Amino acid sequence: MKKSFYFLSVVAIALLAASCNKELPKEVNVTVDPNPLTVVGGEVNCVITGTFPEKKFIKKALLNVTPVLKYGDQEVVGETVTYVGEKVKENGTMVPYATGGTYKQNFSCKYDPAMAKSELYLRFSGKIGKKEYDAELEDVKIADGIMATSQLATAEDNQPQVAPDKFQRVIQEMQEADIKFLIQQATLRSAETGKDEVKNLQAAIKDANDDEKKAINKLEVAGYASPDGGEDLNQGLAEKRQKASQDFLQKQFKKDKMEVAVESKVTAEDWEGFRKLMEESNIQDKDLVIRVLNMYSDPEEREAQIKNLAAVYKNIADEILPELRRSRLILTTDLIGKSDDEILNLVNSDPAQLSVEEMLYAATLVEDKNEKAAIYQKTINQYPDDYRAYNNLGMIQFEQGNIAEARRNYQKALELDANNADVNYNAGVAAMADGDMAKAEEYFGKAAGTKGDLGAAMGTYYTMKGDYKNAKNSYGKAATNNAAVQQILDEDYDAARQTLASVANPNATTAYLQAVVGARTNDRNAVYAGLRTAIEKDAAMKEKAQNDIEFAKFAEDEQFQAIVK
Repeated sequence: MKKSFYFLSVVAIALLAASCNKELPKEVNVTVDPNPLTVVGGEVNCVITGTFPEKKFIKKALLNVTPVLKYGDQEVVGETVTYVGEKVKENGTMVPYATGGTYKQNFSCKYDPAMAKSELYLRFSGKIGKKEYDAELEDVKIADGIMATSQLATAEDNQPQVAPDKFQRVIQEMQEADIKFLIQQATLRSAETGKDEVKNLQAAIKDANDDEKKAINKLEVAGYASPDGGEDLNQGLAEKRQKASQDFLQKQFKKDKMEVAVESKVTAEDWEGFRKLMEESNIQDKDLVIRVLNMYSDPEEREAQIKNLAAVYKNIADEILPELRRSRLILTTDLIGKSDDEILNLVNSDPAQLSVEEMLYAATLVEDKNEKAAIYQKTINQYPDDYRAYNNLGMIQFEQGNIAEARRNYQKALELDANNADVNYNAGVAAMADGDMAKAEEYFGKAAGTKGDLGAAMGTYYTMKGDYKNAKNSYGKAATNNAAVQQILDEDYDAARQTLASVANPNATTAYLQAVVGARTNDRNAVYAGLRTAIEKDAAMKEKAQNDIEFAKFAEDEQFQAIVK
């Protein structure tokens, strides 16, 4: 954009030479690019250009030009450039009297939010011959304000990831016992029913029935027959073995005055059990037997082919088949954990009684962030070698704005699990929030596989660095405030509208960005609606809107003033 004004530098020098009857220039065009000034990667940079007219720059004149950004009662003074006439021996850029010359200067400074309402000036000093002039020359304004919409892309827009607990209210335990039978028989033998594994299972059934913290989920009695002999014979044997074993248990239940449901199952020819035992055995040529199982699916053909392997079959008959003439007693018990109230009471009274999973779970039972943080700290005290408590405490601290402490706890978590993708993701987001972009990049490089949106986080990283091309590619289809900021910077306002409408949990920034899109597309209704919502959600948005150059052309509207005053 161009700004026309009485170029007081040259005017002043000409004014100083008035006694020589020099003609004053009427106006000189100065260009500031960009105008308004714009924040890119946290920096404000612009190029100021202009011209010195022909036969106006006095040959004995020296002119110092300094850009100055003024905001509030502060100012940032840029580098001074000196221009000299043809007869000046001091250092500076020489401006020919006859042809004039080009004025060009850069201005750069680190952005401070207080600069939102600011103005860029040129400050002059100089001399003609030995006569110096300074106070006589006023600063000249050449640009209004700084466009800081890029600063609305923040690390905090990226959701940190919790390291979840593995707490289970109900844990299932399984216990089994086998009762073996003689070949072609279904008669229970005391040597089998009196085995320790059978007695232990009976005791477990009674314990699960009597203990209020336990419950019988399932009790199954399965009858089996080995895959030798006829199918009808084996079917009958398996059924009788199942019934005999179930009756045995029911007799014990009656004695103990218990009612326990029993599920029955019958397998006439236990080929799966046969295969498993063969694979685990040391029988010579077992691979040949297994190939027979794979080649033939018909039970009779299988049995015939295996019996043809005479040398092998004797070992099978001695070692494998007796193990398959059985019934199986299978007990599934539910172990019922502590209630939520019990867990919360113990967190406060005696956390040593809680497992790490119960401690981490306890934090999910409270809403207040300070309470969550306190529970995670207790978990750290109780279980200092579990990375999850450090990560989750860091997550809460990050959400509370305590970035330094969040980073410290993320680092502790990484000391315990250096390659954890979620912790590296969290540490990268926190580093961005702290302005440590080099560390953020390092952490993100180890965050592949995180449950967090790494693409969106990298998009934020690139936006904050001012690398808008890579930012656009990284965001992909992310529906976040930061992605919308990038689309606004790309002037893709339709996409920004769609993105903002799709943000999962819209906040004050979401609404404010909708107002910015409205301002840039001359949609007054969108401006007013967006600002009203933004201010309702966050009163600080009122002052921000007052100073934001995005809304400069609406500043005098009564409706705008009514919203932001």
